[in-house]
Amino acid sequence: MVQTPVTVTSVTTGPLIDYLELNATSAFLQSNIVKASATGYIKSVNVSPGQFVAAGRSLFIIETKEAKNIGTIINNLDTTFRFSGNTHIKASQSGYVTQLNHQAGDYVQDGEQLALMSNLNSFVFVMNLPYELRPYVLGKKNVQLQLPDGHSLLGSISSVTPIVDSATQTQSVFISVNETNIPSNVIAKVRVEKISKSNTLSLPKPAVLSDEMQSQFWVMKLIDSTTAIRVPVIKGLETSDRIEILSPKFSSADKFILTGNFGLPDTAKIKIVQ
Repeated sequence: MVQTPVTVTSVTTGPLIDYLELNATSAFLQSNIVKASATGYIKSVNVSPGQFVAAGRSLFIIETKEAKNIGTIINNLDTTFRFSGNTHIKASQSGYVTQLNHQAGDYVQDGEQLALMSNLNSFVFVMNLPYELRPYVLGKKNVQLQLPDGHSLLGSISSVTPIVDSATQTQSVFISVNETNIPSNVIAKVRVEKISKSNTLSLPKPAVLSDEMQSQFWVMKLIDSTTAIRVPVIKGLETSDRIEILSPKFSSADKFILTGNFGLPDTAKIKIVQ
C-alpha cells in the first residue's frame, strides 16, 4: 500500500482579524510662498533647495536701491554712522525649501516670489479610498502605515474630501502622522481592520482545499495514524494565513493534513513525517 508523506495540524480557537491593504502617498497639502517685501537687490540668500527651515529664520536679505545709494553717501560723509537699509525676509512657517527662484545680486520687485516652502504642519498621507470600502475605513480612528523601508507608523484619519473622483470612484482620505521627516511622494501601505472575531475556530490556509471554481471546500481529517478522509467544510473569515471553519465543529484533538494533501482521494493512506 502506497503511503503519502504528510505533515499534520489541528484547529485553534482564538481571535481572527481580516485587514484591508490600501496605498497612501505622502504629501504637503499647503505651501508657503516667500515674497519680497521691498524692491531692491538681494544681498544674501541664506537657504538652499531641500533645506529644512524653522519658522522665524532669515531667508533673504534685500537692500533697496535707494538705501544702497543713500547709505554709501552718508557713510562716506560720516564714518561713525552706519546705515544699511537691509530688509530681512523671514520664514513664517517651518518647512522645507522646495523651490528657490532667485540668487544673490538679483534685482526683485516688491511682492515678487523668492522661494516656495512646504508647510510642515500640512504633512499627511493621502489615501485614495474606493467608495465601496467606506464602511470599513471611515469609522476607524487609527490606521497602521508600512513604509517601503519597513518602518511602521501609527496614523489617524484627520479628514475626508467631500468629492469622489468620477473616473476611479475613489475618495481622498487624509491620514496624519507624528513624523515629519518623511519626503513627499512616498507610497505607504495602509492596513485597516476590516472584520474581526474574538473567539473562533480556524485552520492554517494550506489545510483547506477547494475545487477549481472555489465553490466547494474540504479538509483531509485523520481517522487514525495512517488514514485520512475528506470532510466538506464551510469556511468563514479568511486572513493572510488562516481560514475560519464555520461547519462542522471540530475539536482540538482532531488532526488534519497540512502539507501533502493536494490530490489525495477521499480515503487516503498516509505517513506522518516531522
